[in-house]
Amino acid sequence: MTSYATAQRPGDRAFQCDATAVCTAPDGTRPYALLDGVGNTPAVRSWTRTAALRLAPAAAGHADAEAGLRAEYGHYAADPARTAGHDLPCAAAVVAIHVPGRLLSVAWSGDARAYLLLDGHLRRLTEDHNARRACVGGDRNLITACLGEARSDEET
Repeated sequence: MTSYATAQRPGDRAFQCDATAVCTAPDGTRPYALLDGVGNTPAVRSWTRTAALRLAPAAAGHADAEAGLRAEYGHYAADPARTAGHDLPCAAAVVAIHVPGRLLSVAWSGDARAYLLLDGHLRRLTEDHNARRACVGGDRNLITACLGEARSDEET
């Protein structure tokens, strides 16, 4: 039996704005999406939950983590309300997908990380964009890319 779990630490947040989603396609393709919402409001919490529920099936439909994340990234970037400069919710994101008979595929955007626990050993699969920037004197608290951006992936 496969089991899934998440643990969240809201800290001083009034609202937990992180969300996860998993689904299984008829062929056994199984994506797992994790979003870390930017902000601390009911609107961010609601948007992040909905975005996670959209991202997992998008990855399954593309049978690829990167293609699914890029498709959703493009969907949000094309939203006229976002391009008009409205301050709308966004989130750092990680999506991992297992397609039977193929390797695990992982994609991410922003200060989110994915790890693989295999045979008792933990291995980091992604690099936190912000941590890398902090090492070269940048602001580690500034998210450079996230799901919900008004800019396209290419522009970012």
